Amino acid sequence: MTKRRVVITGLGVVSPVGTGVEKFWKALLEGKNGIRAITDFDVSQFDSRIAGTVIDYNALDHFSTKEVRNLARFVQYGWVASKEALANAKLDIKNVDPDRVGVLVGSGIGSIGTTEAEYQKYIEKGPSRISPHFIPKVIINEAAGQISIQSGAKGLCSCVSTACSTATNAIGDAFRFIQYGDADVIIAGGSESATTILGLGGFCALKALSQRNDEPQRASRPFDKERDGFVMAEGAGIAILETLDHAQKRGAPILAEMVGYGRTSDAFHITAPEESGRGAGKAMELAIKDAGFTPKDISYINAHGTSTYLNDKVETLAVKNVFKDHAYKVPISSTKSMTGHLLGAAGGVEFAAIVLAVRDNIIPPTINYENPDPECDLDYVPNKARKITVNSAMSNSLGFGGHNASVIVKKFQK
Repeated sequence: MTKRRVVITGLGVVSPVGTGVEKFWKALLEGKNGIRAITDFDVSQFDSRIAGTVIDYNALDHFSTKEVRNLARFVQYGWVASKEALANAKLDIKNVDPDRVGVLVGSGIGSIGTTEAEYQKYIEKGPSRISPHFIPKVIINEAAGQISIQSGAKGLCSCVSTACSTATNAIGDAFRFIQYGDADVIIAGGSESATTILGLGGFCALKALSQRNDEPQRASRPFDKERDGFVMAEGAGIAILETLDHAQKRGAPILAEMVGYGRTSDAFHITAPEESGRGAGKAMELAIKDAGFTPKDISYINAHGTSTYLNDKVETLAVKNVFKDHAYKVPISSTKSMTGHLLGAAGGVEFAAIVLAVRDNIIPPTINYENPDPECDLDYVPNKARKITVNSAMSNSLGFGGHNASVIVKKFQK
């Protein structure tokens, strides 16, 4: 069976450095930082008191008062990013076959804040006061469901939940579904809003978060020797994936072509990466093979790059194992240095970053890279964006549970 060519025609982003694709991209290229002190609840007893929060988002600009009350924040973010992506793709689903338009949008955690609020109601007032909207607000598939309802997409509608690999797996799986004819268009990506008492407390208990509370702008520092953990963040990243034929017939803008996808499992540990980097490396190898590339064909890697000791060390080793000598020549950056870690949405905003890098021939930097680590000795594009020809780009996502996913895009050529 001949695989159909798949192109990216639209992107949508809600992020700590800006809501809207172009605002997000401009901030990344300028090295702007979205990490700040948490003010939504009392964090005085927490080890980590900082996060990548979204500050330029007003729910009432997008939803009615009733909808704001009944839709979880991660669901809201997912639809707002999807609406932007559809607009940028110039796609009105009323003008195409809605049965051939799908949705594949996931979340790593969903609405943990809703669980906290409803449990508090139960403690204070009993079970009769639990909201009938509790279950629809908290379940992870509601982002995909709401996007389908709002957009009118009537094709396949599903969600992925593979921790920090969620959005990358969603986009990769959407790529496969379109290649093999299950849909002509898919709205794909991830959304997350989990910086709450339990969300923050849980990651603090794992000793996973940065404690550089007095310097939030310098806290997320992937590959730097002084890194001390990741910074939680929130937002959404959505892409419109479409068959080339479908996009051309409707005169859609084509940002890039998607060509490769690989995914593996470490089969090792519930939170720690396998120390040889084999699983992460194998996902990259599979994506490269799927694209019909060699490692030398990759112009840029957007790393998972969380700013934790183990992740950055293991991901660096995985790149070296796959790319050999070329590992020292391919530019690598972690945009989490600016956005923080959006968990299940991370791969969505990072997919947007590689598509835009290919579009504009520029690589966003890894900011806060100040102290070289002998175990992380590759070219991490330190502190300043780099203008080069970007013919292709890879994005990596590595999640708790051992989930590894890599995707590749390239410049579109007819």
